[in-house]
Amino acid sequence: MRVLLPASLARGPSLLAAATVLLTCLPSRTDDPGSAVHVTMADGASVALVAVAAACLVAGRPRLPLRALVLTPLVLAVTAATLTSPDALTSLPGYLRFLQVFVLIPLAVMITLRRREDVWLVGGALVAAAAVQGVVGCYQAFTGTGASYGGERVRAVGTFGALDVMGMATVVSYGLILLFALGLELHGRQRIAALAGAGLLTVPLVLSLSRGTWLALLCAAAVMLVRYGARTAARVALVTVAAAFLLVFGFGVGSDTIGQRLASITSSFSQPDQSVSDRYSLWETAGAMWTHHPLTGVGPRRFAELRDTYAPTGLSSGSDTDDPVNGFTRQPLLSPHNMYLLVLSEQGVLGLAAFAFFFGALLVWTFRRSGVAVAGLLTWQVVDFAYSDIGGAPTLVMAVTLGLALTWATNGWPR
Repeated sequence: MRVLLPASLARGPSLLAAATVLLTCLPSRTDDPGSAVHVTMADGASVALVAVAAACLVAGRPRLPLRALVLTPLVLAVTAATLTSPDALTSLPGYLRFLQVFVLIPLAVMITLRRREDVWLVGGALVAAAAVQGVVGCYQAFTGTGASYGGERVRAVGTFGALDVMGMATVVSYGLILLFALGLELHGRQRIAALAGAGLLTVPLVLSLSRGTWLALLCAAAVMLVRYGARTAARVALVTVAAAFLLVFGFGVGSDTIGQRLASITSSFSQPDQSVSDRYSLWETAGAMWTHHPLTGVGPRRFAELRDTYAPTGLSSGSDTDDPVNGFTRQPLLSPHNMYLLVLSEQGVLGLAAFAFFFGALLVWTFRRSGVAVAGLLTWQVVDFAYSDIGGAPTLVMAVTLGLALTWATNGWPR
C-alpha cells in the first residue's frame, strides 16, 4: 500500500535542505560552549528534513540505490563504540550528533533531491549563505569588529563569532567552490558572473586568517582544475587570484596581518606558535587514548572528559577568544582539531576504517563521474579534516554538502 504525502511535501522537500543551510546564518549564542546539547533553529530544520525524507521513503519514492549502503559501516562503527563506552550516557549525545551529521542528513538530502531544480535550490542556498557570511566578515575586518587577532579585532568570523572562529571560513569555502565550478563549466556572461562571485568570496576567506582553510581550498582548486583541463583552468585561476589580490591588498586592509599569517604556515614545524603547539599536544592526546582503547575507542564525545588524563604537560587549559558579542572568553580545548584523530580516539580503528571507507568510496565514485564541483567539495573536506573536526552550526552545512556528494556519487544529478 502506498502512502500519500501532502502535495507541498511531495513537491518541495528540498526546501528544508536549503532552510537548514540558511538558518545556520542566524547568530546563536551559548553561555556554555562545552555543553553536550545545544539545539539551534538549523537543527530543527534538519530534523524536519530527515522526517520528510523518511516519509518519502515510506511512500515508495524514491528507492534507495545500492550504493547508499556505504553509510552502513559508519552506523555500525559508531554504534559499537557507544555500546562499549564505559560511560554510554555521556556518549549518547555524541552518537546522535555523529549519526545526524554523517548519516541522516546526507541520506535525507539524497532522497529529497529528485529534480535538477532541487540541486540548484540547495546549491543556491550554499552560495547565499557564503555571501551573507562573507559580507558580514568583510565588514568586521574593515571596521575592527571581528574576532581578536594580535590584540586587534580584525579577524573575519561572520555571524558565528569568535567561539566558532572557523565557521565563516567553512561556509564561504563551500560557496566559493560551487561558484568556481560553475565558472569552469559555464560560458559567456554566466562564466564571468560565477568567477567574479568566486573572486569576491576569496576576500572574506583571506580575512578569516584560517590557515587550514586556505590550504584546503588550494588543494580543492588544484583538483578541480586538473579535472576540467589545464589551459582554460589556468586562465580562470589567474583571473580569480588577481581579483582577490586587488581587492584585499589593493585597499591595504590587513595586509601586514595576512602576511604574518601566511608566514606562520611555514614556521608551524620549526617554530610553532601557541595555537599550533596546543594542536600538536591535542593530537598526541588523541593518539594516547587510541593506544589504550584501540578497537572501539573511548566512546563518542568522551575526548573532552578524558583529555586531562592523557594530555601532555605542555597543553594549555584553553584558548583566548574575544569579539564584541561574546567579549573575552577562555574557551576550553575539547577536541583534537583533527577529525581523523577524533574518530580514532573515540571510535577506535573500526570507526576510522568506516570513516575512511565512506570518504574513499565517495571520492572514487565522484572521480569516475568527472564531477568537478563535488570533487572540489570532497577534496576540501578531506584536507580540512586534517586541521578541524565537527562542531557548531557550520557542521550542518557540511552535512548538506555531503548529501550533495552522496547524490552525485550514487546516481548523478537528477534530471
